[in-house]
Amino acid sequence: MIPLSASVREVVVIGAHCDDIAIGMGGTLHELCSAVPGLRVRALVLTGAGTPREDEERAALSALVPGADLEITVLAFRDGRLPADWDGVKDAVASFAGATDPDIVFAPHRNDAHQDHRLLAEVAPTVFRSHLILGYEILKWETDTPSLSVYLPFGSETAKHKQRVLLAHYPSQHAHDWFGDGDSFVALSRLRGVQCRAPHAEAFVLEKAILSFTKEPTCVF
Repeated sequence: MIPLSASVREVVVIGAHCDDIAIGMGGTLHELCSAVPGLRVRALVLTGAGTPREDEERAALSALVPGADLEITVLAFRDGRLPADWDGVKDAVASFAGATDPDIVFAPHRNDAHQDHRLLAEVAPTVFRSHLILGYEILKWETDTPSLSVYLPFGSETAKHKQRVLLAHYPSQHAHDWFGDGDSFVALSRLRGVQCRAPHAEAFVLEKAILSFTKEPTCVF
């Protein structure tokens, strides 16, 4: 495996729905905030404002990033109808971006089968045009498993912590068969761990990056 490293002060995380971010990259967020105390995390979620799902999202993300400088924006677009609100979504993401200065942007990947996720993946690089964007995968019943190229390895405790957070803070999702007892999320992180020779991992789609070399044996974004 070839290591990649990046100096990180602020990250942006974008999700279409409350729980997308935690499911797709909850372990990564936890590892980032453990490695960088006081990391600025700016989160945007496009649906769920004013509902119990917003409360779930705020509690879950707070539990994943203890010690971080966390700001969460939850909007009230229609769940399952984001493509019909394209102009509004683009304006909302652009407005949010104007108040951020991220080193890395995390968003859904472009080939996600869910129309809301896919639209957000397409909009993100049109707004964050000069940023490294990593596309996260969201476990669900669609067969849209992506081809992944960037891995964030972590240990079993982080995988279990993510599972505990998902179960504790998203009670509205427990009835879904893909959510269940959370074992599916641990299983996926174990699979990604196997692919990068680690106990567990989360993995991302990288579409474009600029590579520079130093005397150290790492490649730096």
